[in-house]
Amino acid sequence: MTRYAIDQSRNALIATWSAGIGDTAITVAQLSTDIPADHALRLAKALSELSLACWRCYTHPASAADTLDVNSEGWRRQGERDAFATVLPALSSPNLSTQNSIIQSYIHVEECAHRVGRALHTINDDKLTAEVVTDVTAELAAAERAELGDLSGRARQAVILSREDASPVQVAQANVLLRKNPFGSDRLFTELDPAAAAIAAAHWLQAAADITSEHTGLAPTQIVAKADDIEALPQGTLSQILKLMELGAPPRQAAMTLIREALRVAEGETSSLATLKQRITATEELIETWKDRDPRLSPDSLGLRITTLDPTRPAANLLEDLLTGIRACCLIYREYSLDDLVDDDDPDNDKQELEDEIEAFLDWLRAEADDATHRLI
Repeated sequence: MTRYAIDQSRNALIATWSAGIGDTAITVAQLSTDIPADHALRLAKALSELSLACWRCYTHPASAADTLDVNSEGWRRQGERDAFATVLPALSSPNLSTQNSIIQSYIHVEECAHRVGRALHTINDDKLTAEVVTDVTAELAAAERAELGDLSGRARQAVILSREDASPVQVAQANVLLRKNPFGSDRLFTELDPAAAAIAAAHWLQAAADITSEHTGLAPTQIVAKADDIEALPQGTLSQILKLMELGAPPRQAAMTLIREALRVAEGETSSLATLKQRITATEELIETWKDRDPRLSPDSLGLRITTLDPTRPAANLLEDLLTGIRACCLIYREYSLDDLVDDDDPDNDKQELEDEIEAFLDWLRAEADDATHRLI
């Protein structure tokens, strides 16, 4: 989302948003010295709230809901998205207080727009109103471009958002980047929607696990466990997503299951009751296993993870974990070739052979992923 603030040194209204590797700032309007400071701050706050409401339509689209039936969650989401058409008129002609009462909309996007309009009405500066309308127009256009998979310009702020759905265009672009470098690159985090990138990464992790399993004879979940003995891995994430795909879930379904679960937790809701019970049981079993070694262990001291991912940034967290999983597969692939490659009499030759093994892994991985691109559709 875009955050608005008052630059007190210049007495200007500014807008800032993240570009993935840092924040961008622009000047929306130079404020008149006649405008009281608290009025300017209220305007900035109202604009930030409007941006948040609009970008929620992007992160929580109606297409991700189970149904669009009247009074359903999908129906409410669609109503919020449709309210984009009411935003600009509300800025210039907001609902105002009459006889100590005021009309308020149940649609959050629309009501946020009226709040901005009321803040502008209080300030009563035509030039400022025109400049704010211009900026909000650009903000709405950015959200609309992001929905279509175009994260250029101001829409780039979507790279730090976790979405309940993903653009096929973005998934395809992520797949191209992963083919160039299956271990990941900065561009996945700075140019693409992280949920879309995570879907593509799940596809590549499945391919990596499949070829490593064939090479070593280990099951995919065994690969994760063995790699964790060498270096720390996000075992919970990798095991869960590999199991989902092993059961037949395509990469999109597997990735979105974890992301949506974390987004619900971020809003104060738990995941499904069955999942919560499973987590409680797993915690109790862990305590029972280790209580003799550490009598201090208890449900309160150990804690209970309600979601596998960081609920404040689940899509980016998932993408990071999946890329770690691909590298872990390569690590085990190399380990199983190590005995045949090592020649203490010629360290340089050993190094070259190990590099050749990595290239062999990557060549096989690309071929495997290319053969299974239907999973991404």
